[in-house]
Amino acid sequence: MSVWKKQIGGKHYIKYKIQPSQFVVENKLLYPEGTVIKYILRHRDKGGKEDLDKAKHFIDMIIERDYKEKDESQDISQKKWVEGYRKWKNERCPHN
Repeated sequence: MSVWKKQIGGKHYIKYKIQPSQFVVENKLLYPEGTVIKYILRHRDKGGKEDLDKAKHFIDMIIERDYKEKDESQDISQKKWVEGYRKWKNERCPHN
């Protein structure tokens, strides 16, 4: 029997056409992304709201990992652009 056709401890994954672990492995997802999928799938059958809170926590980890620096650098770039525009505007239109 294939490892994907059985589940040790419970039945909250085996009822799906593809188990979350198989989906994660076959799509080469990172641990946090796979964990989000796992918690979202099982919340109705196992952990309830706590599983959804865990999924949100892992989503926050992914955001911090993948987007925090980008957001900060975008803020810096935007501030520099605004400062440059104001300087240009004051030099071209000193009466404003």
